[in-house]
Amino acid sequence: MSLDQRLIAVAIALGGRSCALSQPNPNVGCVIVKAGRIIGRGWTQPGGRPHAEAMALAEAGAEAHGATAYVSLEPCAHASPRGPSCAGLLTIAGIARVVIGRTDPDPRTNGKGIAALKAAGVSVDSDVMVDAASASMAGWLMQMAQKRPFITLKLATSLDGCIATVSGQSQWITSEAARAHGHVMRSRSNLIIIGRGTYDADTPKLDVRLAGVEARSPVRAILSTKGETPQGWERLDRPEAIIGHSAHYALIEGGAGAASAFLKCNLVDRLLLYRAPILIGGGKRCLGDIGLESLAHAHGCWRLHDARKFGDDRLEVYDRVRGV
Repeated sequence: MSLDQRLIAVAIALGGRSCALSQPNPNVGCVIVKAGRIIGRGWTQPGGRPHAEAMALAEAGAEAHGATAYVSLEPCAHASPRGPSCAGLLTIAGIARVVIGRTDPDPRTNGKGIAALKAAGVSVDSDVMVDAASASMAGWLMQMAQKRPFITLKLATSLDGCIATVSGQSQWITSEAARAHGHVMRSRSNLIIIGRGTYDADTPKLDVRLAGVEARSPVRAILSTKGETPQGWERLDRPEAIIGHSAHYALIEGGAGAASAFLKCNLVDRLLLYRAPILIGGGKRCLGDIGLESLAHAHGCWRLHDARKFGDDRLEVYDRVRGV
């Protein structure tokens, strides 16, 4: 990787700190560098303000004059009642060069931030790490494109694809380490969804139980067409009702009915498959009918994104290949 790419990667990592916290704004990261030294760091704060650039400039202070700013997303070009434009702030601070991970699809900025910087005499290099920057802001980009959250389906199964024994026992199939990672994924979600059957069987809390991030527990929702909506929960009467929801990241945790329903509607963007090295046999399967018409239609739909181990358990992460 070039130096520019490495520093954009740092900006992307900083932006990850506000994943699921920055809505309605994207989770952007910014690094300001001068004479080979990082003098300012920033990431979009909870609720969307301050922006990453404003935070980094505040840390850099007067040293920002003549420095280079690395930003994961094109600096915004529009002022709002919540604050000035980031392109304007960078210009006023005397930033000499701006390196951008990817351009902003928001029509209020799309290319205008770059144009404003160049008009002020700032050197600009854009689209330096488009794929990585896009992946880091997948929830916000999904809202921009399809008006819905980026949806992840989590499945914790035995080797033979069961999520519980015949009697319904499911605690615990996977290890404590794998479950802790699942809580990390909860903390990076705005909305967590289960089906009515899972709620009636377990009445789960669905909160984040990791020290230091308990406050990042997502809003809970139940997929159901019958029964009362539990107090403090949201209700979706069908998977398509997720369209128009303001959350950037939604996590489906259970059970087979909810998982199958969202897959059948082609509304799952990522799979988290946790598998324990056990066999259950005639237990409850992780999926039901997902609308597959032929085996040929099953191939090429998912691409392996990541794989890792938690003790004896294995996690595989797959991204949906759109257009298939």
